[in-house]
Amino acid sequence: MTTVLVTGAGGEIGHSLLEAFRHRGGYTVVAMDVRPLDGHVAAMADVVLQGDISDETFVRALEQYDIDEVYHLAALLSTSAEKNPELAHKVNVNGTMQLLMAARRIALRRDTVVKFLFPSTIAVYGIPTLAQKQSAGTVHEDQFLTPTTMYGVNKVYCEQLGGYMSDHFGQLTEDAGRKTIDFRAVRFPGLISATTVPSGGTSDYAPEMIHAAAKGVPYACFVRPDTQIPFMTMPDGVQALLQLAAAPAEALTRRVYNVGAFAPTAEEIAVRVRQSFPTAEITYAPHPKRQGIVDTWCANVDDSAARTDWGWSPAYSFERAFAEYLIPTIGKVYGGSE
Repeated sequence: MTTVLVTGAGGEIGHSLLEAFRHRGGYTVVAMDVRPLDGHVAAMADVVLQGDISDETFVRALEQYDIDEVYHLAALLSTSAEKNPELAHKVNVNGTMQLLMAARRIALRRDTVVKFLFPSTIAVYGIPTLAQKQSAGTVHEDQFLTPTTMYGVNKVYCEQLGGYMSDHFGQLTEDAGRKTIDFRAVRFPGLISATTVPSGGTSDYAPEMIHAAAKGVPYACFVRPDTQIPFMTMPDGVQALLQLAAAPAEALTRRVYNVGAFAPTAEEIAVRVRQSFPTAEITYAPHPKRQGIVDTWCANVDDSAARTDWGWSPAYSFERAFAEYLIPTIGKVYGGSE
């Protein structure tokens, strides 16, 4: 049995990840969230804990478990982080550092290496102008790392922090040379889930549009019709985390990997939504600040490193995502689609 710790287990990724662990079998799951977990989510875990990842006492208590892999999903997302940057730093940065240190102490106690899976984001990119975004095309992992949001700043710092903890921490300590952390990050595009409602991400205009259409309520999209960023389905996002976790360390050439699937404009999403929900009322009311943030993110990502190193390949294209995952699943939740 592999013992995994999942922080932020009640969120969009956490819920789907716990389902994947249950389906696969062979895992002992320690799930934690700052809020009580819904009953059906809690039922998928062996241990359920409620606490704040930025609370040092709570994080130290996690060290009693013989953790093999950490899936650190707990975070304050982009829109919420902009509204409260001090809290975002406390949760996203301090919480990550405390958890890395806890994982290190677990590894030292057990004389092992703890894998630390970290969901990063395209919010780490900060392309200066819309014209540069349009001319850049696909962006690889080492380009435009000058984010303009607190969330992006937090994430790009934690990527560097994880690499440091894996490859350099302990250079001047008595346990120098002891490898304890194997940090691996997936830089996610916008994630679209058919089973959970969006919760504060700046890329949430895509899932919000779909859920609103399925519920039969009007939706005013907060970005322009020509806005373009990469997306993927939640099942592919979970698959990326699990696939990277399973990859042999010697096959990996970097700590942080882009992953992508499809990159439609907002209007292309709206057109496809109307195909399945002909009565959908979708309009555009760009929010200047949120639009400005999305315009600094890449139009698409170069994920060739993930494809080469660990065989990444998304299961869902744009059309398949709608036809086989989003429309059938969301339609059942809200009472059907045409």
